[in-house]
Amino acid sequence: MQKQSSSQTRQHIEKHKAILGQRRRELETRLQAIEHDFEEPRNPDDDDDRATERNNDEVLEELGEAGQKELLAVQAALDRIEAGTFGTCVKCSKPIGERRLDAVPHTPFCQSCAQSV
Repeated sequence: MQKQSSSQTRQHIEKHKAILGQRRRELETRLQAIEHDFEEPRNPDDDDDRATERNNDEVLEELGEAGQKELLAVQAALDRIEAGTFGTCVKCSKPIGERRLDAVPHTPFCQSCAQSV
């Protein structure tokens, strides 16, 4: 197996930094839209609408929670880039495979450690 050059490594990190930055912007936009939906006035007189709205609110809340968790993971990955530790497993300190980072750019774990978490 051929070792990557420093230039290739920097290119991979910059690629992931751009992907993570884009994902962060997407998540922030989605979370703002969810927050806006929660702030919309409701019709207090229609029981059918209120039941539907409660169901919709539950779905929005779940989406918001999932988005918040992913946003935290994305920000942590961007912080690891700034700290120079991106691409290194936080559990075992081994390199995270490039294919894994391509699939899940915000992952803090190598494949082996992710399976044991």
